[in-house]
Amino acid sequence: MAAAPLPRVPVSSSSSAASPASRFFVLRGGAPCRASRCAGVAAAPGWRRRGVQPFPAGSVAARSAGSTPGAVAVDAKVEALLDSVKWDSKGLAVAIAQNVDTGAILMQGFANKEALATTISTRKATFYSRSRSSLWTKGETSMNFINVHDIFLDCDRDSIIYLGKPDGPTCHTGAETCYYSSVFDALQGSKPNQDRQVATTLYSLEDTISRRKEEIVTEGSGKPSWTKKLILDNQLLCSKISEEAGELNQTLLENEDKSRTISEMGDLLYHAMVLLRVKGVKMEEVLEVLRKRFSQSGIEEKASRHKS
Repeated sequence: MAAAPLPRVPVSSSSSAASPASRFFVLRGGAPCRASRCAGVAAAPGWRRRGVQPFPAGSVAARSAGSTPGAVAVDAKVEALLDSVKWDSKGLAVAIAQNVDTGAILMQGFANKEALATTISTRKATFYSRSRSSLWTKGETSMNFINVHDIFLDCDRDSIIYLGKPDGPTCHTGAETCYYSSVFDALQGSKPNQDRQVATTLYSLEDTISRRKEEIVTEGSGKPSWTKKLILDNQLLCSKISEEAGELNQTLLENEDKSRTISEMGDLLYHAMVLLRVKGVKMEEVLEVLRKRFSQSGIEEKASRHKS
C-alpha cells in the first residue's frame, strides 16, 4: 500500500517558483537533492554520537510534479518545528552560518520556512534572497558549500544558526569569512584585511605565531622573539614541549593548585601550536579530527590506527 502523502508547509508567496526546492529529486529514503550536486548531500560523518541522527531521514520530501510552487513536503515533526519559529512580517528570520570547528562566524543572511526546510533536508546552508525573492544555497555557484552539522534556534526562536563546515572561502571576496573588518582597527586608521578574522583567543594566538614565521621569511630573524627562536630551532622546540608536558603532569602527581595547572597547560598549548605551524598544520585540522572521533570510543579509534 502506498504511503500517505506527507503534509505540505505553505511558504511565503514571495518565494519564486524557480527556487532551488523546485529542482529537487528524491534520493533513496525520500531525501531531496539538487541534480547538480546530489553527490554532496551525504550526511556529515562522525559529528554526533553513534546511532543518533540530527534530523529525521527523509523528513523533507521532493515536490511532486503537480504540487504548488513554493511548497515543500515535510513530516509532522519538521512542520511543527518550522511553525515554532517566530518569522517576521515578511516570513523571514536572520540565519547565521558558523564554522563548527573554529567557531568563526562565516556569514549572515535570511531564511524563510522553505529555506530552513531545505537546509534540514540537504545539509547545505540555504537562505532566502530578499533582492531576488528566491531561495539560494551558499556555494551553488562557487561550489564553496557550507555543510551543516546542526541547526540552533535562539531562546526567542527568531534567529537561526547553521553550524557547519565550509568547503572553501565563504565571502565573495575570497576571504574565509565575511567578517574581516575590525571597527577598532578602522578607527585607528588601518584598512580592512581579508586575512583578519573574528577570532577566538586560540585562533588569535595561531595568527600571531603565523605572522612570526612570515617575518622570518621576509625580514630574517630581525627583532628578538621567543616564537621565532622556537621556529628556527627544532631541538629547542621539542625539548620545550617535553618540558612543559612534564610540568603539567607534575601538577596532578603533586596535587598542585588549579592556577598552576592552568598556567602549565597554557605553556604546553602555546609550544605545541608553534610545532603545528612549523609542520604547516592548522589548529582547525586538529579540531576536525577530534570532532570526527566523537562517534567512536577512544579504544576503538586507537585500535583502528594500528590496523591502518
